[in-house]
Amino acid sequence: MAPLLIRSPRILLPDGEFLLGDILIQQGKIVQIAPEITPSGNHTIIDAEGLTLLPGVIDPQVHFREPGLEYKEDLFTASCACARGGVTSFLEMPNTRPLTITQAALDQKLELASQKCLVNYGFFIGATPENLPDLLTANPVCGIKIFMGSSHGALLVSQEKEIEPIFAKGDRLIAVHAEDQGRILQRRQEFKGISEPAIHSQIQDETAALNATKLALKLSQKYQRRLHILHLSTGIEAEFLRENKPSWVTTEVTPQHLLLNTETYEKIGTLAQMNPPLRSPDNNHILWRALLDGVIDFIATDHAPHTLEEKAKGYPSSPSGMPGVETSLPLMLTQAVAGKCTVSQVSSWMSNKPAEAYKIPNKGLIKPGYDADLVLVDLDNYRPVLREELQTKCGWSPFEGWSLTGWPVFTIVGGNIAYEKGKLNTQVRGKALQFSGNVQ
Repeated sequence: MAPLLIRSPRILLPDGEFLLGDILIQQGKIVQIAPEITPSGNHTIIDAEGLTLLPGVIDPQVHFREPGLEYKEDLFTASCACARGGVTSFLEMPNTRPLTITQAALDQKLELASQKCLVNYGFFIGATPENLPDLLTANPVCGIKIFMGSSHGALLVSQEKEIEPIFAKGDRLIAVHAEDQGRILQRRQEFKGISEPAIHSQIQDETAALNATKLALKLSQKYQRRLHILHLSTGIEAEFLRENKPSWVTTEVTPQHLLLNTETYEKIGTLAQMNPPLRSPDNNHILWRALLDGVIDFIATDHAPHTLEEKAKGYPSSPSGMPGVETSLPLMLTQAVAGKCTVSQVSSWMSNKPAEAYKIPNKGLIKPGYDADLVLVDLDNYRPVLREELQTKCGWSPFEGWSLTGWPVFTIVGGNIAYEKGKLNTQVRGKALQFSGNVQ
């Protein structure tokens, strides 16, 4: 691998400040950052004048559908979408077919990813009421995923008597989809026969989310167990956590829960349907405040693609979920340019904080010794989200037509250029993430 020299970008440094300078990469690592670097020998050189260099995004919650549901998405198409969106690492969920609930299923995913993924990859092990031994020993995993609601089959672990043993044994991070399944089932009957997509937000209401978050927090506190609350969607959860969140608990929010709301159903119908659902506009404001205040720790996409044909079936036959890895960084950088937050905050929420939470060594910052997982973005020009440019196999976005800035121009994975000015290098392969926390 030839050394890579990136010339003259605005480099985001670990302290949140920017340096106009050069950065030298050798053997997949950042080796030097300086106002000017004179190359010695043969180098690949990127002229990055006018661009901003950020750490590659770590997306800590995606559903990439392989194995078993490849007609929606597969690891190759999803990782192409990641590269186009500046996502250099992802953590993927266990609701594939077969479910990722054993070491054998995990090994299968790791092998598939090694063959197909342009970016770095890690996987959750899924909890069932019966697989506690696997949850204790499966390796390498970023954590244990519990579907407390909005799921079905073996991955649904909705009763406290089933959930508590998982918290009681071991010390791995537990990530929860926090919705109260009992309340959802009750409200499903209450609103039966209504086919307007907006009813989804009433069936899986804010109380269902808060009930499950309170239960997960209670068990986390009882056993002093590391807990991560996935895709926080409601203001009442955010305010509850503001008063009650221990230091070992983290949470995340998606761009769609920050930027979309129940009014979106009128515009795009079932394309706005997801779990947990979109909420009323006042929740957008409370979630933003919680993110800015540090109550919410970081951002994930919950990329969950379904085909347009599936989405067209009409509610409630339409599946919940939407794609997100291609648009998350430009969506958030557009908010930064508009003054809602800073570019440095966006990078912290999308790179450094996920690396810290999941103890992924040598990622999430631009500093010597760290892995060269980087993205060069253009913050001076705006371009719309166009369906025909999307790399995700599902081929649509809830943000279609939105004019965004901060689109990636180059995405670099392990020192290799995976994406350059609209073109993917499909020969690049990422690596399996480690979760040791031992920064070298």
